Amino acid sequence: MTALITGELIKTVTTRTLFGYAVIGVALAVGNVLILTLSEDLVTVADKQEAIAGLPVMLLLFGLVGTAGEYRHQTAAPAVLAAGRGRAQVLLARAGAYALVGLAVGALTAAVSLALGLPLLGNEPGPGVGSGEITSVVTGSSVGAALCAIMGVAAGALVRNQVVGVVGALILMFVVTPLLNIVNETALEYSPFGAAVALAGDPGASVSWGGAALLVAAWTAGVLVAAILAEQRRDLA
Repeated sequence: MTALITGELIKTVTTRTLFGYAVIGVALAVGNVLILTLSEDLVTVADKQEAIAGLPVMLLLFGLVGTAGEYRHQTAAPAVLAAGRGRAQVLLARAGAYALVGLAVGALTAAVSLALGLPLLGNEPGPGVGSGEITSVVTGSSVGAALCAIMGVAAGALVRNQVVGVVGALILMFVVTPLLNIVNETALEYSPFGAAVALAGDPGASVSWGGAALLVAAWTAGVLVAAILAEQRRDLA
């Protein structure tokens, strides 16, 4: 299994897609810090924590695009044949590889947010952000990014089409999720996107950090199981 993960990891880190999403992640992190710190006074610890919170949901798109691309470029079947393993094992190895990359990108964006945000927050009135808040943001952003990357891999294996997958994910993020927030704010936090935001350090969430981690893990496991079952029943080509 280690060899499979290594092979998938090499494919993942040698594509321009990774570089693009890493750049986008850093840009979004910088934008989030600057917009929140420069637009208004951040008085409470919660306000300041929000300014440095991560954006792990972006890694869902990374995993989705990369995995769906395997079917678009017709490399999914050769990968299974070359590995000499079952489809489920190859998909799990791909998920593991993307999880490692997601963890690294999540840590990178968290580091950028802290490096830029903490000096700016030092000029804000009120109490400063403590080590506990910083730890939860860094850990949650990194772990959340890894889980979202796995969820993206599973979603990519389910839809097998990059355009359909990305458009569907964006509709869920920017149309369905806001509507859900209007209907019931608590229900939003139990969605994969709401839970991921809470895990990354959103201080406004009613669900606890640990609860958010369990929710994201549960959503990830559910989508991954569905993808494995679908792989067993469909042609790879």
